[in-house]
Amino acid sequence: MAARGSAHAQHAPPPRVSPPAAAAAAAAMPPPPVLLLPPPPGDAPALRVLIAARFSGDPPPALQRVAPGTPAPPGTPPQPLPLLRAPGGPAGPGAAALLLSPPRLRGRDPREAALVRQWVAFAEGDLGTAAAIAMGGPKQARARGLQELLRALGALESHLSSGRSFLVGDGVTLADVTVVCALLGPFTQVLDAPSRAPFPGVSRWFLSCARLPQFRAELGDLELCGGGGGAPEGTPGTPKETPEPPPGGVPGGVPAAPPGPAKSAAQLKKEAKKREKMEKFQQKQEKNRQLQAQAQAKAKPSRARRELQGLRYETPTPPGCKKDVGGPLPESYSPGYVEAAWYSWWEQEGFFRPEWGRSLDAPNPRGVFVMCLPPPNVTGTLHLGHALTVAIQDTLTRWHRMRGLTTLWAPGCDHAGIATQVVVERRLLRSRGLTRHQLGREAFLGEVWRWKDEKGDRIYQQLRRLGASMDWERACFTMDPKMSRAVTEAFVRLHEQGLIYRSRRIVHWSCALRSAISDIEVEKKELGGRTLLRVPGYEEPVEFGVLVAFAYPLEGGAGEGEEPPEVVVATTRLETMLGDEAVAVHPEDPRYQHLRGRSVRHPITGRVLPILHDAFVDPQFGTGAVKITPAHDAVDFEVGQRHGLGVATVIGEDGAMVNVPAPFLGMPRFQARRALLETLKERGLFRGVTENPMVVPICSRSKDVLEPRAVPQWFVRCQGLAGAAAAAVRRGDLRLHPPGHARTWFTWMDNIRDWCISRQLWWGHRIPAYFVTIDDPQVPPGQDEDERFWVSGRSPDEARAKAAAAFGVSPELVRLRQDEDVLDTWFSSGLFPFSIFGWPEQTPDLERFYPGSLLETGHDILFFWVARMVMLGLALTGKLPFREVYLHAIVRDAHGRKMSKSLGNVIDPLDVITGVTLQELHQQLESSNLDPAELERAREGQKRDFPEGIPECGTDALRFALCAYTAQGRDINLDVGRVLGYRHFCNKVWNGARFVLRALGPGYRPPPDTECPRWSLAERWVRSRLSRAVRGCGAALGAFDFPGATTAVHGFWLYELCDVYLECVKPVLARASPAQPGGEGPREEGEGPHEEGEGHDEEEEEEERGDPEAARATLLTCLEAGLRLLAPFMPFLAEELWQRLPHAPPAPPSVSLAPFPEPEQFCWQDEEAEATMEFVLSIVRALRSLRAAHGLTRQRPQCFLQTPDPSWGSRARRCRGLLRALGGVGSVQLLGGGQEPPQGCAVAVASERCTVHLLLQGVVDPPSELARLGGRRLELGRALERLRERRGGPGYAQKVPAQVQESDEAKLSQLESELRNVLEAEELMRKML
Repeated sequence: MAARGSAHAQHAPPPRVSPPAAAAAAAAMPPPPVLLLPPPPGDAPALRVLIAARFSGDPPPALQRVAPGTPAPPGTPPQPLPLLRAPGGPAGPGAAALLLSPPRLRGRDPREAALVRQWVAFAEGDLGTAAAIAMGGPKQARARGLQELLRALGALESHLSSGRSFLVGDGVTLADVTVVCALLGPFTQVLDAPSRAPFPGVSRWFLSCARLPQFRAELGDLELCGGGGGAPEGTPGTPKETPEPPPGGVPGGVPAAPPGPAKSAAQLKKEAKKREKMEKFQQKQEKNRQLQAQAQAKAKPSRARRELQGLRYETPTPPGCKKDVGGPLPESYSPGYVEAAWYSWWEQEGFFRPEWGRSLDAPNPRGVFVMCLPPPNVTGTLHLGHALTVAIQDTLTRWHRMRGLTTLWAPGCDHAGIATQVVVERRLLRSRGLTRHQLGREAFLGEVWRWKDEKGDRIYQQLRRLGASMDWERACFTMDPKMSRAVTEAFVRLHEQGLIYRSRRIVHWSCALRSAISDIEVEKKELGGRTLLRVPGYEEPVEFGVLVAFAYPLEGGAGEGEEPPEVVVATTRLETMLGDEAVAVHPEDPRYQHLRGRSVRHPITGRVLPILHDAFVDPQFGTGAVKITPAHDAVDFEVGQRHGLGVATVIGEDGAMVNVPAPFLGMPRFQARRALLETLKERGLFRGVTENPMVVPICSRSKDVLEPRAVPQWFVRCQGLAGAAAAAVRRGDLRLHPPGHARTWFTWMDNIRDWCISRQLWWGHRIPAYFVTIDDPQVPPGQDEDERFWVSGRSPDEARAKAAAAFGVSPELVRLRQDEDVLDTWFSSGLFPFSIFGWPEQTPDLERFYPGSLLETGHDILFFWVARMVMLGLALTGKLPFREVYLHAIVRDAHGRKMSKSLGNVIDPLDVITGVTLQELHQQLESSNLDPAELERAREGQKRDFPEGIPECGTDALRFALCAYTAQGRDINLDVGRVLGYRHFCNKVWNGARFVLRALGPGYRPPPDTECPRWSLAERWVRSRLSRAVRGCGAALGAFDFPGATTAVHGFWLYELCDVYLECVKPVLARASPAQPGGEGPREEGEGPHEEGEGHDEEEEEEERGDPEAARATLLTCLEAGLRLLAPFMPFLAEELWQRLPHAPPAPPSVSLAPFPEPEQFCWQDEEAEATMEFVLSIVRALRSLRAAHGLTRQRPQCFLQTPDPSWGSRARRCRGLLRALGGVGSVQLLGGGQEPPQGCAVAVASERCTVHLLLQGVVDPPSELARLGGRRLELGRALERLRERRGGPGYAQKVPAQVQESDEAKLSQLESELRNVLEAEELMRKML
């Protein structure tokens, strides 16, 4: 009532006052404010003020037009118009709009107000400035202004592309008014339809605002530049006809402006000139677009497309035959070439079978590794979740296989009950116009099997494409006879043990599918308040996020001295009130103590409902009284069980109202919601609507809003099973990785609810339970939910025998009806670790491979699959199904967003592997089921993330990237750019291998292990680093530290073998004469013997030159071992290169069967060599930094070293050859004590042990270098200024993500360091002038 009273007060007539009092009040009142405006047509600031005033209900100021050149009134400083002259002082355009707008336009709370101010500042600053320059700035600046305008529109589009109706909140604010006015000129005069096309969200929002009455009153019907948006007549950006203002002017009484003065001839001429310029500008724009289109047609393919055009393997190789590696190695790496033909050979040879090379009857001393693939849906296509699973699991499988364990990775495919049935139903309806009910159950199942036979192998082929080394001969489909028998056996056993029972409980019900669904298929949509959602089957959106209050009349009326005879309750699902069985209040709520023992009467059904006093009620929520609907709410169902209430179902399986009076009978549930609201209003029982944050359950398959329904279903009794599963983890028998998931495990297990396992579908394992009818009048017929009349059996005969025994009748009197429902897909998946090996039969595979070693999967199905496998494994086999569980994270896009088709950020792994253009990405979207708005938003997302498409990266690069991303406990923000970076790494490995193979030459044979060459420092160092990589990679894989393992391998290959050691041996191999064994090694262009410095002794000469044979042996060792390290992650690249190496017999046929490098074999760690080499590399880094700072590319200047410690000086002297090779310098000289370097040297401190001087005199041109350095200094200064300004901005520390702040800090440090180097270089150049 208070709300209605306040609303009434707003429209009440003003109180009467006496004439003298009125005169006194008028004399005391300050003069009304006056709004000074420029003459029409108004500019953006003036229109903003006028539109803002039209939203206000307060008395407006007087309106006065000011002619150009009119001097400011006395006491008023000159200010731009519009200007609000008020008693508190003059207010400019922004303040005037703020003062004249109602409070709601400024933001409903401090947060909204801050956002409004930010958008207003954006419109007045970046957007307004760019618009002004683009429309009327200097000719040379307009192109730049247009570019800035488009950039500002891009920022606006990113905010509006999600479908927002307004910039801030859910209503118009000053933000919308200001930004619309800033865009009036560009949208009506500059940006034609093609220019606006990249900004569909902005265009939609702009037109929606412009059509609001308050906007139309000032703007009229707009015509956008190039057409669209309004009626064809009228001047763009101005009203076609000036509407007649209401009395007093704008709403609230703003007086109408007097007509502006007639335009002079000069003004008309100026306007004509302006129009002519605009026409020329638009013609020029159109011409530029045509030229760009022609250029694009003739242009070279984009970078992404060029990447797609890699070399392909074209040698005819029948499937299953070994790839031809006899030809020369191509010059550059191409994934399409490398990954061709290998997989079919691996599979044909049986390399992935545990039987390969051994007998399974004899125990393997190295052990057994068994893992099963989480069975993907038969309907599925490859997505990044599969790719991550395969990358991790195949890496582990290949690693264990190479370590010599008997290894089995068992594949399988899930029948995916709901998903498959939906796909086939849609296909049937599209192709034949039939529903499954029209076709019949058996015929429909035949259609599903035909579809499975046609499409079901697709996911297996895609897994092969990822290199998954599975034993395909053991692949299982969950509807195979072997698997179906296991499902039947499991159900019957658990039912006989009392662990499966039938009961009526609340389940998630999809009205679209007419079935209960699994919890994992529920998407929880959080709503902050009133929200309109599209629901399948309804033309109009349905309102959610509101609490409707209505009154239940008290039965018997009010007692003496009581409050009104009603109890007010509130609900978010008004339609369920037709199924209410009671009203409940808290037993200690003082407001309702007088209602003990009372009842209310249902206003629609007329039933009398008891008032319950139950402690579950929250007295602070709503009115403190709640309605109880046991058939349609889980909590209410439990309340009803406690109080013995009925369970009246009022929403049927199809979502229509049932068991209710007319006119609601048969209505769809959400139509009934609206009809009930009107009925309650008519009967005077409606008490208001308030916004209410809530979570709406959505079916992930049908997108329907799920309905809680009490339905007879089959359930698994989980408390005992869960207790055993939790105890296994607490004892350490089952280990979870990362360990933090144990907390989640215990929370779920300790608070588990019984599991609903029946689904109202046709596709799936039909429940082996039978309803019993006894043909004997002495046995009364049973009810569907009465468990006594249900029996289970492995066959109908077994079920009939059980029923006859239970009822004490002969089998001939028993009639059976098998349950029509099927089992939840997760039930058969929960049996997967042992059913694939033939359980319940005691097969050899079951004895050898069960329990498994490891279960690897995503953490999002820890409860839905992992926990159920553990519970069912313990219940049916008495054993844990595996000893360890590794849970990987969820893959998100580069921005951390969940992948969604409507965002356009879904990445198909095959597109990353083979490459795809932006146009092809768009075509994939168009074949999806997105609505037009989502489709446009998705296209924009693809343009932003993949402007040139996705280049061909290959399987190996994708696998390596996914493993490198898999930090424990974190979601994976996958950036395709990083995958491309690993493709470049593949190229680095490829080129390194080419160098080594060229260095070895044809016919090279590894030296016997008995030979001990004299290793140089470089050989000792790289062998030591290899041994560290071996130890680090193996230890990391054993600890499921995939980033650690990839870092060890990547670091050795890239930073130690390719970047350092290969450069070290180039001079050694180049100096080798053809007469030496192996001939001359590869010589890079520009390389040759360096001049030796003064004072070398024989030992130093030998050390610097190195031994070519030792170098070749080391190259082969590093390459061969490095490829074996790489093989679990990059199987195709490793195989392609390993097959071309010379191997000492006996060699395995494939790198996938070669022994993984072990620390015991690679025990070459050399601390002294690593310390010396680190000293050398610190000097090299200093030299390279100096060369980069001074722009040196081909020049090899002299270098002078100062070493305070003579021992380190001696090491530097022995390593001069390495310094020349790695540092890109000519001679290297050591400066003795007191000896100074020559003039014109750049200096850098390599470490506390050495200072480096690089002689630039005569090498660089100081004036040119000063000019270059000066430009770089200015560039760095501007970058530093921008970065510091951003970091010092308001709210930076609070609003900017921590990782971005860390990145900015590192960038700042890098820029400051580079600036110091530039300043030092400038100082040196000045000295050299």
